[in-house]
Amino acid sequence: MRFKTLPIFLAFFLMGLADAMGPMSDGVKKDYDLSNVVATLLPFFVFIAFAIFSLPGGLLAARIGKKKLLLLGLGLNAVALLIPSLHAPSFPLLLGCIFLLGIGTTLLQVAGNPIMRDISPEGAYSRNLSLAQGIKGIGSTASTYMVSAVTAIFLFSSMGWRGAFPIFCFLMILAFIAVAALKVDETKLEKPPGIGSSLKLLGNPVFLMAVIGIFLYVGAESCMSRFLKPTLFEFGLSEQEAGRYGPSLFFLLLTAGRLLGGALLHIMSPRTCFRISALLGLVGGGALMTGFHWLAIPAVIAAGLGFANIWPMLFSITIEEKPECANELSGLMCMAISGGAILPLFMGWFRDLGWNQFSYIVPSLCFAYLLLLSIKGNGKPVDTSYAHETEKAA
Repeated sequence: MRFKTLPIFLAFFLMGLADAMGPMSDGVKKDYDLSNVVATLLPFFVFIAFAIFSLPGGLLAARIGKKKLLLLGLGLNAVALLIPSLHAPSFPLLLGCIFLLGIGTTLLQVAGNPIMRDISPEGAYSRNLSLAQGIKGIGSTASTYMVSAVTAIFLFSSMGWRGAFPIFCFLMILAFIAVAALKVDETKLEKPPGIGSSLKLLGNPVFLMAVIGIFLYVGAESCMSRFLKPTLFEFGLSEQEAGRYGPSLFFLLLTAGRLLGGALLHIMSPRTCFRISALLGLVGGGALMTGFHWLAIPAVIAAGLGFANIWPMLFSITIEEKPECANELSGLMCMAISGGAILPLFMGWFRDLGWNQFSYIVPSLCFAYLLLLSIKGNGKPVDTSYAHETEKAA
């Protein structure tokens, strides 16, 4: 059973490749002579794809199966990466490729999170999902470094910022083959859900609060990644130090924390891990809000470790409430990733007003909500009967 998780872990690694659109924007800006605003359309188009296609993706998964949706996402990503690999596209065509990459990555997220439940050993879903998110973080980190590293490779050096695309494309094809060969026992619904029945789930307070929690979490993470560097620079660090101890350290701790979370779930419940994570995130954001310079780096450490396991814990706990609606819930929660495009606008507005460190009220309030949400849970044991029944049905 454990070997069955390897192709899915590879798919999670590839979900992180979309994060390379941020650092790639500088190279695109120079090549196409773009303004800063227009260059930011690359990562923005990825967020827009999540907002538009997450819910339809969840409904499609209920009809064709999570494995087929995962294959569709990998296939779309391969096509999106192949075009810039073969020639330098016009900017509108490049945006089309990036949007297609966003759609494919959205489908990977929608299918990947619940399919991990189908292939995990009994009682190991939360642990495996936390580990998978850690591997996704490794993919994010590796892809951002690869964008600059490939320029030193003779075969790709002449391609500039496009040099990483052939490598990304090859990995997508490799993952497609691995997932296609994987046997997954999925539960089938007699009547596939529709948009109305999916949105009706938000009438359940548990699911509504979870979707809001994902929206706030992703928004808070985007706020931190966007504003940590300028904040530490204002605190007196050099620009290089601010980059090293700000977003770089934050994302490193996100990855390490998710890998650590996979180990900690051997000895603690998902809900306990959720509560500790939310508390650490609140402490980190609150410490930055005080403006005390000596608290800056400890705050980044607390925030990085606290932010690390919110997504896998909240996602898995919510799915366990109603596993037969995993596809619809996955679509709703992935749609909430759009919070990453919205909340940083508020934080940026507060900074324009001169609030500076007090602008961290935005991620702090997000994590105050998540802490209350974690405390509100009744602490009931995780129901693992679904995975067991799936195995028996096979």
